[in-house]
Amino acid sequence: MKKILIILFFVIPSFLMAEDYQKLLELADSLVNYPDHDFSGQYTITQNKPGQGQTVSVAAIFRRDSQDTYVIVIQEPSINKGQGYLKQGRTLWFYDPESKRFNSTSSTDRFQNSNARNSDFTQSTLAMDYDVISGEEVKLGSYDCWLLELEANNTEVTYPKMKIWISKDGLVRMTEDYSLSGQHLRSTYIPDYYNIGGTFVPKRLLFEDQLRGATINGKFQKERTLIDISSPSFKDLPNSVFSKSFLESVNR
Repeated sequence: MKKILIILFFVIPSFLMAEDYQKLLELADSLVNYPDHDFSGQYTITQNKPGQGQTVSVAAIFRRDSQDTYVIVIQEPSINKGQGYLKQGRTLWFYDPESKRFNSTSSTDRFQNSNARNSDFTQSTLAMDYDVISGEEVKLGSYDCWLLELEANNTEVTYPKMKIWISKDGLVRMTEDYSLSGQHLRSTYIPDYYNIGGTFVPKRLLFEDQLRGATINGKFQKERTLIDISSPSFKDLPNSVFSKSFLESVNR
């Protein structure tokens, strides 16, 4: 199915109609979703808060898109080691090893108080959650891209409005997230991807908060979170990984 989508994409003319833009979103989703494979990887998360310095966290990520589930285990720093997340459909649990309790949280919440959101770690559902309002061809650095303006068609999404830059290979290179009133909240940059047998995994994501930061020497500096992804794998994972008992066992 993925190869068919890619072939159809390349025969689309440079001037796209509204229905073609929606197919473009479907293609962008398909290239970074893994319905036929489990996924795992190590994420190094560097949070830069102006005036406060950097903090670094390391997390192991496990995804099973066929069941809309993921598990995240915090490995570093030691103060947060063993904390974890379990997503099962629309339900997201946070596990605290100190209290040994699971608390319900939201996909829209900040991940470990960074500029990433919990929803940034799950499969992409752009075509399902958004309608394309407009589109045009633009240049983004060295990439020829389509710039699409999107509006959410449901209230489950993290951001009700978005701008998204999709390069001619169907990969998302940049997004801007907006409030319902149109206030710019966050920008995300994805400069490069791993290509593993025609399946794509971002190598690095940079999240830039448009509102949070600090004024230093008279200039406002924005908070940024950089995520480096290493050791991506599509090997099958045991069913037991996607469970509360797995997060509990990590801390024994």
